Amino acid sequence: MLIEGGKDATRAKTDPVVEGSEASFMADVIEASREVPVIVDFWAQWCGPCRTLGPALEAAVRAQNGRVRMVKIDVDRNQRLAQQMRIQSIPAVFAFIDGRPVDGFMGAQPPAQIRQFVERIVAMAGTGDGLDQALEAAEAMLEEGAAADAAQTFAAILEEEPGNPRALAGLARAHLALGDTARAGQILGMVPAEKHNDRHVVAAQAELDLLNQSAEAGEIGELRARVARDPADLGAKFDLAVALAGNRRAEEAIELLLEIIRSDRDWNEGAAKTQLFKLFDMLGPSHPLTLKGRRRLSSVLFA
Repeated sequence: MLIEGGKDATRAKTDPVVEGSEASFMADVIEASREVPVIVDFWAQWCGPCRTLGPALEAAVRAQNGRVRMVKIDVDRNQRLAQQMRIQSIPAVFAFIDGRPVDGFMGAQPPAQIRQFVERIVAMAGTGDGLDQALEAAEAMLEEGAAADAAQTFAAILEEEPGNPRALAGLARAHLALGDTARAGQILGMVPAEKHNDRHVVAAQAELDLLNQSAEAGEIGELRARVARDPADLGAKFDLAVALAGNRRAEEAIELLLEIIRSDRDWNEGAAKTQLFKLFDMLGPSHPLTLKGRRRLSSVLFA
């Protein structure tokens, strides 16, 4: 149990994970959360899921290197506090920022979701050198398929820094992953004019354009059949490449576009090359498919 003053108070400042109590709750959680986010884990010795969740949550907190703290509350020893917090089942986890609860969950969670929860809380607070790290965390969530969590995180970053082009682009991409192209377009419309060339914005805009195009290109199976019937039908190959790109099958799309350019580099006023560059924009300049694709394009054009 923590007490004010002495070694325990020093430990509370240096150790990101501590045991808390009703007596220390105000200092450990409410006041401390004005400096750094505090995650409170309500648990008990007899609770099986608590024994799994607790260590995973602690590991995720420690991995943030002081950008977030964790306070563990044994509900059996602190029953009045549990009643005040309206804890009806455990494990129950709450996050506090600036003295108030901002997020939480109940029940066991897989390690990936626990890590994403902690990263989201850090991003909401914008702590430490955290803006870039919060953006990286949100982008990692998006890559892992946690689009809703990524959207929440990007939105929290934008509360701290409205107009941040990387966060706006990320939020747009999250909505694209959730299937809401209209909202993604609205978000990209909020990017300041002087930031339209930001590489994150360019990538998100290219992804939106490709998705909108793919909606009109046709069904992949039918397009494959058209190409199989007539391999010289460059229009069918182009439509198939567009459909594949819109379904995030970039490697296949690049291959088809290169085939078109190899057959007729000026076909349809260079549409295949234009589409290829849009794909490269979506993937980003350092993506392996972009690097490989650019080398192959050069070999085709200058052969």
